[in-house]
Amino acid sequence: MSDKKSSKKIERYKLEAAFVSLADYDVTIKGDDFMEMSLWHNGEGFDVILNSNGEQRFCLTWGQYKALKTLVKELDG
Repeated sequence: MSDKKSSKKIERYKLEAAFVSLADYDVTIKGDDFMEMSLWHNGEGFDVILNSNGEQRFCLTWGQYKALKTLVKELDG
């Protein structure tokens, strides 16, 4: 390994996140199921952790989220 310092810059920042228990939103929820959302540092989207029947993770840009809302609205009528 080289003793030379890397020329790559490491940037540190704090993420903005929100957390909610799913018990108040879904009658099928068991125990401590939750959802957590964190905004991307670059502002282009967000990550979601859904802890319900196992942990699920997904990421959406704001454009993808807008498309998803459009589909939900179409099907929910």
